[in-house]
Amino acid sequence: MATKKVIAICQSGGEFVTNKDGSLSYNGGEAYAIDVDQQTQLSDFKLEVSEMFNCSTDTMSIKYFLPGNNKTLITISKDKDLKRMVKFLGDSDTVDIFIMTEEAVPRNQSIMPARFRLVPGCSELQCGHQGLCSHHFSDESPEFLVRWSSRTTVSEAVVPAVAPEDAVVNMAHAIDKVDMDMANYTHSDNAAIISNDDKHQKAAQQWENTITGVDQRFNSFNEFREALHKYSIAHGFAYKYKKNDSHRVTVKCKSQGCPWRIYASRLSTTQLICIKKMHTTHTCEGAIVKAGYRATRGWVGTIIKEKLKVSPNYKPKDIADDIKREYGIQLNYSQAWRAKEIAREQLQGSYKEAYSQLPFFCEKIKETNPGSFATFETKEDSSFHRLFISFHATISGFQQGCRALLFLDSTPLNSKYQGMLLTATAADGDDGIFPVAFAVVDAETEENWSWFLVELKTAVSTARPITFIADFQKGLKKSLAEIFDNGFHGYCLHYLTEKLNKDLKGQFSHEARRFMINDFYAAAYASRLEIFQRCTENIKGISPEAFNWVIQSEPDHWSNAFFGGARYNHMTSNFGQLFYNWVSEANDLPITQMVDVLRGKIMELIYSRRVDSSQWLTKLTPSKEEKLQKDTSTARSLQVLLSHGSTFEVRGESIDIVDIDHWDCSCKEWQLSGLPCCHAIAVFDWIGRSPYDYCSRFFTVESYRLAYAESIQPVPNVDRPVKMESAAQVGIIVTPPPTKRPPGRPKMKQAGSIETIKRQLQCSKCKGLGHNKKTCKDF
Repeated sequence: MATKKVIAICQSGGEFVTNKDGSLSYNGGEAYAIDVDQQTQLSDFKLEVSEMFNCSTDTMSIKYFLPGNNKTLITISKDKDLKRMVKFLGDSDTVDIFIMTEEAVPRNQSIMPARFRLVPGCSELQCGHQGLCSHHFSDESPEFLVRWSSRTTVSEAVVPAVAPEDAVVNMAHAIDKVDMDMANYTHSDNAAIISNDDKHQKAAQQWENTITGVDQRFNSFNEFREALHKYSIAHGFAYKYKKNDSHRVTVKCKSQGCPWRIYASRLSTTQLICIKKMHTTHTCEGAIVKAGYRATRGWVGTIIKEKLKVSPNYKPKDIADDIKREYGIQLNYSQAWRAKEIAREQLQGSYKEAYSQLPFFCEKIKETNPGSFATFETKEDSSFHRLFISFHATISGFQQGCRALLFLDSTPLNSKYQGMLLTATAADGDDGIFPVAFAVVDAETEENWSWFLVELKTAVSTARPITFIADFQKGLKKSLAEIFDNGFHGYCLHYLTEKLNKDLKGQFSHEARRFMINDFYAAAYASRLEIFQRCTENIKGISPEAFNWVIQSEPDHWSNAFFGGARYNHMTSNFGQLFYNWVSEANDLPITQMVDVLRGKIMELIYSRRVDSSQWLTKLTPSKEEKLQKDTSTARSLQVLLSHGSTFEVRGESIDIVDIDHWDCSCKEWQLSGLPCCHAIAVFDWIGRSPYDYCSRFFTVESYRLAYAESIQPVPNVDRPVKMESAAQVGIIVTPPPTKRPPGRPKMKQAGSIETIKRQLQCSKCKGLGHNKKTCKDF
């Protein structure tokens, strides 16, 4: 007769909810299917489950429901329990199995529902505690989980240590595993009472009896070594191997002269491992020893994983303190930090595996968001090189509702394998950030920027001449001129100021430098040639060398007086600060999860702004409407004179010429901002026209809504892609880049402008810069 097989639907990561009828239902989490039969070994089953859910077999607890009874969970703790489960299922082909990863409770505790409490002093013949004591349930009752046996665990037999009559125990806690030999269990009036104080006992006490002595058997040497590891932690001593091979293991206490030792070898004619000799006496003090002897980083990571899930900002110092208090093991900061990294990888997934998932991930993006661009490249050794992402919703939004203005910038990634994030962001009609495309690259190089711009041009595919605001270094000046030959490149004032300070470092006092920077910014914002010249002359008065630097820095790329593109008064490339904030929240995630977090943020941004704009009743977006109304109030005090045709003279504090046919004013504010200036509004009021007809269409609510009309769709299974579509099957293998995070605290991207100058040292004797009177060489 063929062995019966059952499909076990293994679920983890969710939570139990108690229904009104007292039954339990499991919500959330993930599920995988495993074939189980009467021959399946529990150790093999646990190993397969641990690989699926990336959890440790040591902290794993396995539960299931009997058919037709969703009120009571049964624990699987040995091979016999697994076989019994298959037998109980009868004709059913599937069974739901729930995987818990909490640490097992100490041996002297038991936690279960109140309806199964034992009452102190209860006698079966005189019991009046109906429904409270275990003897009111027959061994055939569904509530009585399994028949008693000499090796039945407390959680299986549902007979706990005594709890107070008024105790209310959460049902969720009833699933905790408590292995206790029933031969050692005694029912007495003095049985231990469960209390919250038990939570404060040393966590390692639960491992005191993982090694019991001679004749104890284990399924493998690994199981024996793990038990020994826990035993040494619970008893506070370090050990070393004298013999450690596939046939025998001999271990002795690490302290010099201590007689404690243990010897285990394979039991003849079996695969079992048996303790043959053990000297249980320690003459050493034990005490706290260094973590390297008794706690691996992986073990500590497993211990702190659940707490890290609740508290992502769990600090290494707090980890070390908690491990020392609960387990008696002392960690240094570096060990705690590495353990945290391992725990984080267990929770978030492997950084290395994330790179291998890139082919699947890119295909899923294009499948769920048609019209999107998701491309990647590897180097000759198959290591990751770069990844470009641009969603159809943002491409369409840029083309339909945004100005032809893009901000190019970069920010470092502080993940395990480092890298840089290159971004291209636009400005919507209300001057809000509108992400268009981004790329993850192994380094910020001229080659990577050129590749990013080629991909960007393919994605946006517009005939409009685009104005870029970006750095002029790192190959951007050359690449932009070659790839977007009909575009305009406005130099970012942030980077220009940074270079000015660097090139002229140490030559000027703090006050002189401050005036020079202010004049430089004034020259950049100058709308007319005469204003620009006045500002540069001020710089020349401070330093002819600085004046020459400014003139040679190509003002036609950064000053409004000469620039040919349309910047709409945006002068720096770090416009996308909101986007960089998102990156800082997600850049320690594996690459696929980081990109998906950014996708989710953009998706939420599009939805929220679409909803907000549906409530707007004005013709222009709020910020532009406010500016237009402010200029309209100013225009009422101006005098308008007709000059010729569509040209008007407007008098106020100055005399300006307005040409309404060419949307031009001599103050240049109209051309620079895209909104009519107060002089133009005065003319419109005088001739009876509406200023709204002369505003850039990209400032209208209609265009704003077009920018956010399309939606970004979710990308399923980012963290666990379908194995049948693995990269290896399609012939593409992606491995992590060779770069890794360097030691030390990561450097954060500097936000805002660099125009705030640090005050330099100035000698009070010689008045020279860069030193003080104590180090002055002239006196």
